[in-house]
Amino acid sequence: MDTVKQTSFQNLQEELDSHMETLSGQVRPHRTQQAMSLHKMDMEASVMEVRQPQLACGSCGPEEYCSYSSRHPGCEKCTVCPPGFFLVAQCSVHADRICQDRDECLEISDLCRDKQKCINTPGGFKCQGMTVRDANSGMCGHGYFYNSEMDECQACSECDGEPVVSPCTLVTDAVCSGSVNDVPALSLSWSGDISLKGPKGQILGQAFPSAQLHIQGRDDMGLVSAEDGQLILKQHGLVWLDGVLSLGHGCRSFIQVCLRVNHTDGSDGRDLSGIRVEHQERRSLRGVSISGVTEVAPGHLMSLFLRSASHHCNQSSEGLQLYDTSAAMLSLLWLSHDTGAVAMTAQAVVSAHYHTNYHPAFRISSTSDPYVVGLSHDSRGIRFAENGSVRFVFQQALYSMGQACVSDGFQLVAYLNKNGTSTEMFRVFKPGVHYRDTSISLSGAATVSPGDAIGFEILSPAQCNVRFFGDESGISLLSLFWVPAAISSSMTASVANTGLPSGAVRNKPLFFHQTSPQVPQMGLLGKGSPNQKKDFVFRESGTVSVALDLKLIPSCNLVKVTLLRQSDSEGGREAEGLRPVPIAQQVAGQMGEGCQWASLSLRASFQVYNGTAVFFILDCVRGRVNQISHQAGSGVSAVWVAA
Repeated sequence: MDTVKQTSFQNLQEELDSHMETLSGQVRPHRTQQAMSLHKMDMEASVMEVRQPQLACGSCGPEEYCSYSSRHPGCEKCTVCPPGFFLVAQCSVHADRICQDRDECLEISDLCRDKQKCINTPGGFKCQGMTVRDANSGMCGHGYFYNSEMDECQACSECDGEPVVSPCTLVTDAVCSGSVNDVPALSLSWSGDISLKGPKGQILGQAFPSAQLHIQGRDDMGLVSAEDGQLILKQHGLVWLDGVLSLGHGCRSFIQVCLRVNHTDGSDGRDLSGIRVEHQERRSLRGVSISGVTEVAPGHLMSLFLRSASHHCNQSSEGLQLYDTSAAMLSLLWLSHDTGAVAMTAQAVVSAHYHTNYHPAFRISSTSDPYVVGLSHDSRGIRFAENGSVRFVFQQALYSMGQACVSDGFQLVAYLNKNGTSTEMFRVFKPGVHYRDTSISLSGAATVSPGDAIGFEILSPAQCNVRFFGDESGISLLSLFWVPAAISSSMTASVANTGLPSGAVRNKPLFFHQTSPQVPQMGLLGKGSPNQKKDFVFRESGTVSVALDLKLIPSCNLVKVTLLRQSDSEGGREAEGLRPVPIAQQVAGQMGEGCQWASLSLRASFQVYNGTAVFFILDCVRGRVNQISHQAGSGVSAVWVAA
């Protein structure tokens, strides 16, 4: 029986082994076939069933591939090789495109010259000891630009058939039209207030040689923050700052309003602008507009100061006065480096002689791109190498002597030179003073072409002796920024000769006549609208810098000019029934006597949307306006930059 049992068990075992081998042979081809049909396998999976359905993406686009990076496959966009990389493997249905960094140090001989060592970086290279001057001389070579933030040369972006918004230069990358919408922001604005209250709560008004005005922010938008009365910048880019103040002081000479920028560590600071507010025999408020432009980085500080020529200034019982307006006194326009914009400041080269008519010559103080914006051959003009829109402010400090200075005043004229022909663009008026220091300034905007140049001239009466001078505090300075034409436009308008407010003026609108060609982004309302010639309407989202100059004969105790917004700030819809919101306001007290001309200026930067409308109103408190000039000396200029 034992023998029989053992034999039966062995036979049964052999049968089972034979049967399992047969089954294994049937299953193996099916498993192999399924395994070969899978392109990728999740390495975390430990068990795969024989009859599991095949995983797939379905149909992917021409520039997509099937990715198995997650548990469920999906179509993903193929990688685009960035500038400075070359293609190794093309994108396919099952695999992404493979790119490899180009080693410029090996491919290009003597790239960093003999005295410097070349270091390869992703998308570019770095030359040890390279300076900005080396970059401006073209050391990076063709197809590369110098990135000052990373301190290295990087390959220029290729637009691949798309229109070029801004070409690649020695120090800026190319901007393509298709990439504009991908940029978080090309331009932004900010507004704030100014007070005489110091950082520690003290009130200015005692004797001082220098005192800091206190800046308070209304919002920051991630752009700036106001701390200890100063502005702290948070973004790289270009900044244009406008301050609109109404000051009264008891100094026997003058007070100088100064705009200053300091680096992160507080060192190497410089004055961006300086305006002198002259002494008046009769105490009154003086309207002051100050502007400045600079290239900034996170941590840079901007501040406003009052300075006097005497340590005993302002010991009068009245002290300093700063009128509290209903609108923001400070506004800021920020431009991203992606716009390709250029910022420049130029100091007027002055002499110790007296002049009647004065054509200032300049020397450049700072510029972010000397190729696009530079000086003309005689240094009396600012020339441009590319198409674009320009915003500028020129201010000149002077000392005048003679009664003709008081009765006739001064005029500052800006000219645009095209193909050797000069055309007057803007003219502002400034009432003169007798044996006093003062400042005259002009703000304007223009559209320029390659080869165009902007120049200036100051006109004074023949019997008026004038001395023009300047120093490093920005009192005789030209501030300017240029933006490529593809993302900017400019507009100018003069005060219309009909409907001018006169007499007892209370909230009277100013009417204008557009003097520049029509542009799609902005313009005056035309015929058929109840607000024709009054409202400036914007048809595309962006940031706008606006300046108004008025020449008028008022006999007002207080005269105000206010810029108001009429439409919804977000949706761009007409805000019917909503009260207009003031954007900026300029105030001057006890202006004019009899038939004496006076001047008033207003500058501001703000966001606009499709449908945003703005307009100006004039208000004369306890007095009358005898006349407003509708000829040269009164008008509006504006520059629009895409958001």
